[in-house]
Amino acid sequence: MKKLVGLVTVLLMLSVLAWAGGKKGGDEEHGGGKHDVGGGHIPAHGPAPARGEQHGATENRNFRDQPGHLEAPHVQSSKKWFGRESDKWIGHDSGRQDSRYHLDHPWEHGRFTGGFGRGHVFRILGGNRERFWFGGFFFSVAPFDYDYCGDWRWDSDEIVIYADPDHDGYYLAYNVRLGTYIHILFLGRD
Repeated sequence: MKKLVGLVTVLLMLSVLAWAGGKKGGDEEHGGGKHDVGGGHIPAHGPAPARGEQHGATENRNFRDQPGHLEAPHVQSSKKWFGRESDKWIGHDSGRQDSRYHLDHPWEHGRFTGGFGRGHVFRILGGNRERFWFGGFFFSVAPFDYDYCGDWRWDSDEIVIYADPDHDGYYLAYNVRLGTYIHILFLGRD
């Protein structure tokens, strides 16, 4: 009996070491590291509404929550037990009182109906931050987010659209390549 208990203990220890060793080198699928940004990861859902103090606009925001992360709003992904992901929307915390994202006429050009979330990946076909398009849908970047999309490829990046729970009339465009996101306005369809 002692030999059986010893064998089970050794096998259990080897299993734990093999699992931990496989995690050390990073997650190949998402670009490496325990907490990943970009590299093809697509969040399962958009951000939750901001909770607690909703402070609105702040000067000199810092979005670099870890060494190596971008200085832009981004989604941090970490794998939990049994492959379950936990996505954290870094920078989406200013709440409904943020005057930068207030619109007098939300959705004045209608609402985007092309699909939201992980199952709907769109390739940008052209334009720039003032006006870009895909699939007959046209958008513009919120002026306060111009600095966060300077490295976007306006003719080829893949994006995923999420509803913005705090800022009526805006959507969030998540860049699959970079792991960053920006606030966008829907300008209509052709």
